[in-house]
Amino acid sequence: MNFLSAPWRWSFISKFSGEKKCIFCEALKLKDKDSLVCYRGENCFVILNKFPYNTGHIMVVPYEHVDSPDKIDYKISCEMWDLMNKSLKILKEKYKPDGFNIGMNIGKTAGAGVKDHFHIHIVPRWEGDANFMAVTGNTKVVSYEINNVYDILREEFNKG
Repeated sequence: MNFLSAPWRWSFISKFSGEKKCIFCEALKLKDKDSLVCYRGENCFVILNKFPYNTGHIMVVPYEHVDSPDKIDYKISCEMWDLMNKSLKILKEKYKPDGFNIGMNIGKTAGAGVKDHFHIHIVPRWEGDANFMAVTGNTKVVSYEINNVYDILREEFNKG
């Protein structure tokens, strides 16, 4: 079995060990630009990942602080799915990725960095985006400046 190290994620994961505050609930208290919230819906919001696996890595998060999708109302599930699809459409149009990784990590053992507030990850992928830099150089290459990505995504999510 091969393993791919992602050492750039450790500063994010370790920052919250033992901490009681939820980064998603705290993000909602800040100005959207400061917290990278791209869109606020009725029951869910879309937030840009501050420590992305790749450019345009966003998450769809319910407002309700709950640890698993089986604990939310059907209406919230539908909105999350709709926002995931809208995210795909926007990312395809604006960044033209070759594919996507979409998923959830439910529980600490499953790899959840935020184990008490579940969310959907949407990670755009391009041919050749995983390379030697992260493995041998302990450096992750992200092609776009995060504030520019935020401005583009926010504008697209909030179009009428």
